Amino acid sequence: MDFLSDTVALSRMQFALTAIFHMLWPVLTTGMGIYLVIVEGMWLKTRNPDYYHHARFWAKLYVLNFGIGVASGLPMEFQFGTNWAPFSEAVGDFFGSILGFEASMAFMLEAGFLGIMLFGWERVNPVIHYFATIMVAFGANLSTFWILAANSWLQTPAGGEMVNGKFVVDDYFQAILNPFMLNSVSHMFLATLETSLFVIGGISAWYILNKRHEAFFARSLKIVLATAIAVTPLQIYVGHLSAEQVADYQPTKLAAMEAKWETSPAGQPAPWSVVALPNNQTEQNDWEISIPNGLGYILEFKKNLSKPVLGLKHWQPEDRPRMVGLIYYSFRIMSGIGFFLAGLMGLSVIQWLRGKLSPEAIAGQKWLLRIWILAAPLGYIAVESGWIVRCVGRQPWVLYGQIRTADGVSHLPASEVLTSLVLFAGIYTALFICALFFGSRIIRQGPNLELPVPGVDTEPVAETTPAEFVPDQRPVEAEQ
Repeated sequence: MDFLSDTVALSRMQFALTAIFHMLWPVLTTGMGIYLVIVEGMWLKTRNPDYYHHARFWAKLYVLNFGIGVASGLPMEFQFGTNWAPFSEAVGDFFGSILGFEASMAFMLEAGFLGIMLFGWERVNPVIHYFATIMVAFGANLSTFWILAANSWLQTPAGGEMVNGKFVVDDYFQAILNPFMLNSVSHMFLATLETSLFVIGGISAWYILNKRHEAFFARSLKIVLATAIAVTPLQIYVGHLSAEQVADYQPTKLAAMEAKWETSPAGQPAPWSVVALPNNQTEQNDWEISIPNGLGYILEFKKNLSKPVLGLKHWQPEDRPRMVGLIYYSFRIMSGIGFFLAGLMGLSVIQWLRGKLSPEAIAGQKWLLRIWILAAPLGYIAVESGWIVRCVGRQPWVLYGQIRTADGVSHLPASEVLTSLVLFAGIYTALFICALFFGSRIIRQGPNLELPVPGVDTEPVAETTPAEFVPDQRPVEAEQ
């Protein structure tokens, strides 16, 4: 096959593999960190031991994800120097420093307080422990900020210009606060939180369905649901804002997201494609189901477009994304999951208001619990699909409009890249199997509700009485 001898294609495949695998783990830690802050805060406020045991149980899954996230994230960053050296040399003054901030500020903050959060329950004051939990969650989400700031800059470079093949930064803050940054950080923050909520909710539903600690996990499901009431609709709104920015700054990506080959002029309606079969060779969709006038309502909430939506044919083939079908369906999978999770949240709220989620009645809601279990992995799929749209849709640019992907790759023999790709695939497969094994074991064991609660379940100090004096009965010779 041709791609086996193509260094660019193999390097892109290797980065895609490492990025997709790595993304599975910080998604849960960043969102679950906030959940741990919530339950521990409720324990400090109410002193209800259920909240304490929730914090102890979910922290086990947190540290498992944290460990694998660290192991899988380091090789991904090293690739910028091995597989993408020309790119790194050209943008290192800014891009490299941002990744350095993520490691030195966010990761170190999270790792520094993680030990206190995990092992400090009986060793430090509860307020100090809660502060450590907050710092762990803050560090995890600060990492998301720096990563998204760096990636957003690749999408909408700002704060400088290319001089002799190297990006020279004129305004560091303008580069960080590039046009995509705010919506991108918000969208990813909500995505990690939403994914974590539905994972926690799905696991809680599994316990209830299997009649294990029903009252205990009914509480966690309600915490998840109360948080999801705000998160799921807000995520859809922020996602729409991100799509509007794509239309303004990356029209080629928008055309690929909609498999739109022909331009729709301003002042006229345009259909919205529901499903289609894009054909890159013929530059058309082999078949398509569309909604008349739908595109205007989606982009601008009105029938007629106020500005033209350019089709892929507006650009030369070398200046537009190639994998249109992948981008098209990844976008629909991401959006569809977002609306599905919002619908599940709404349905669950209705059942809650009807009193069907009480500890006595929730076990009877088997159909709803099964849907929550099925929804648990959907957030991961949506996040991965969104990153596919974001990064594959940016092609053929590694720095949008400035550096082509083919010019940013290292000049390595294809055989060497293929070897490292196979090795990464093997190592990550082993890591994934280990994660499933240890994660399932944590879930099978369940929460330890016998753990002593600090300040409550303390052993009383045994009462002692003074020892009785016994005169020395030894002979006089022995006393001497």
